Amino acid sequence: MAIHPTADVAKGAQLDPGCEIGPFAVIGPNVKMGPGNVVKSHAVVTGHTTLGAGNLIFPHAVIGEIPQDLKYRGEPTTLVVGDRNTFREFATVNTGTVGGGGVTRIGNGGLFMAQSHVGHDCQIGDGAIIANSVAFAGHVIVEDHVHFGGLSAAHQFTRIGRFAFVSGMTGVSMDVPPYCFASGARAELAGVNVIGLQRGGFSEDQVGRVKQAYKIVFRSNLQLAEAVAQLEAELGTHPEIAHLVSFLKGSQRGITR
Repeated sequence: MAIHPTADVAKGAQLDPGCEIGPFAVIGPNVKMGPGNVVKSHAVVTGHTTLGAGNLIFPHAVIGEIPQDLKYRGEPTTLVVGDRNTFREFATVNTGTVGGGGVTRIGNGGLFMAQSHVGHDCQIGDGAIIANSVAFAGHVIVEDHVHFGGLSAAHQFTRIGRFAFVSGMTGVSMDVPPYCFASGARAELAGVNVIGLQRGGFSEDQVGRVKQAYKIVFRSNLQLAEAVAQLEAELGTHPEIAHLVSFLKGSQRGITR
């Protein structure tokens, strides 16, 4: 284990011998780290935080601090981070709250760029690319392989579906469906994230079905419930469409259109 002599590693922290802790970094007493984690200079990992393997935390990032929630009363809530995530300079990730289930969770292979923020009780899937100064309020659910452009934000309790793309300076206040491209000061759909689907390994047939589904739900004159019923009847046996149908049916805040 490589721990710089100026680092402050609290008694009780459980660090795999393969971790590297840089100058003036701070590691709290309830932190657990798997192999290959690198915490660079002046970064802070604190709280009841568990890191998997191979995460990279850049200078001045703060991972695992308490929620920015006035109802929080010091309960021992947690942050669970998977493997191979990168947190760039001044990124912040908060632990959960009792009212929100107690756990903030981040999957694998994410990139959280400078000054991005993941609020309490968020659930972030695999492969997230979160650009500079993006802010997630509490309780946001981000499915796998979602990209957020810089200076965008998501309102609390919103959901962003898998392989969605949210462009820069976009405000998300309702759920963004899977596979879609959202843009605008108040997010509106601007089509299918075709490039993202292709990069994600979707076949030509799958992309075609997603385009067809988008037309049925968002470019017809049908009410949402009618469109979802038609979509389920015509294409619902295909897994990518079944996921879209389930997402649309499960919306509580309403669907970005």
